[in-house]
Amino acid sequence: MKTYIKFLSKIYLNSFFYVSLIMFSLIFILNLLSELDFFKDINVNSYFPIYLSLLNSPTFIFEMFPFIFLISTQLFFITLFSNNQISILKYSGLKNSKILFIISLMSFILGLLIITLFYSFSSSLKNFYLDLKTNYTSDGKYLAVITKNGLWIKDVVDEKILIINSVKIDQNYLIDAYISEFNNNFEIKRNIVSPKIDISNKNWIIFDAKVFDKNTKQKFDSLEMKTNFDYLLVQSLFSNLSSLSILELLELRKNYKSLNYSLIEIDIQLLKLISFPIYLMLMTVFSSIIMMSTKQLKSSILKISIGLFFSVLIYYLFNFFNVLGKTEKINLFISVLLPIVLLTVVNSLMVRRFNEK
Repeated sequence: MKTYIKFLSKIYLNSFFYVSLIMFSLIFILNLLSELDFFKDINVNSYFPIYLSLLNSPTFIFEMFPFIFLISTQLFFITLFSNNQISILKYSGLKNSKILFIISLMSFILGLLIITLFYSFSSSLKNFYLDLKTNYTSDGKYLAVITKNGLWIKDVVDEKILIINSVKIDQNYLIDAYISEFNNNFEIKRNIVSPKIDISNKNWIIFDAKVFDKNTKQKFDSLEMKTNFDYLLVQSLFSNLSSLSILELLELRKNYKSLNYSLIEIDIQLLKLISFPIYLMLMTVFSSIIMMSTKQLKSSILKISIGLFFSVLIYYLFNFFNVLGKTEKINLFISVLLPIVLLTVVNSLMVRRFNEK
């Protein structure tokens, strides 16, 4: 490997490490404050909020990686500018475009490692975090999951435990549902079978209900049942996509599809993950162009502020298009790929003059 590649790679990786460490520390402190506030009236070991904060912080770090890459790139150039090292490199015949290529390639490789290794690691920690935290939340008695055997719901209402299974969801209806009702000792009280249940609100309407208890069988054209669930709550509880690895997302997508459930949330998450290394690389290119365009400014803080201002705009642009995709205002693929295409076009137009700087 050529000396200048080692030199530039070392500076970039050091910048990335320091910025990541600072960002993790800030996120950990914010998480810790949140956990301490949550457990202020709950008797737990003093280390437990710290433990939960450590488990939850990597997920937030993943969301902050675009900013981490942008600031790392800015710190990289500030380091080169500080001792006039960039002039020495250019005097040695190294063009700006070569520097840009090296750090862009570095950012892309780091992005691949983040998706393949870090994301799986952070999602596993997030899943463990949710398991622990659920024991101390009101949602601990509720559960909704989707498996290859259909939708499963656990609910507790008026000292009754309900276990509900449905073959699939069709709009606001559970199709081919089976409900088992238990007392607090988990002794079976009755079973209900129905071809369709309206779950648009928390007072479910059970159609063509067949009710089985210990000794009798009854039929009802319709039957009301009070629950803690409606369609929106089922959507919000059965999955936390940030706690699922890519393989788990693909498996969940397969289950959703078999149940005729909306794939939008999962598809957007998968597309975001697949395009993430490209996004990070484009943010690196954009930050590099901003830094080279403002190198005449003496204030490093001002340079970083300008970069952060534009990065926040880009971040919200990506989120805006994602919301349009989730609400089906625009095509799903367009919602994820269009911001990347736009950023690529902007970078391409600006990079033409990069070697002139």
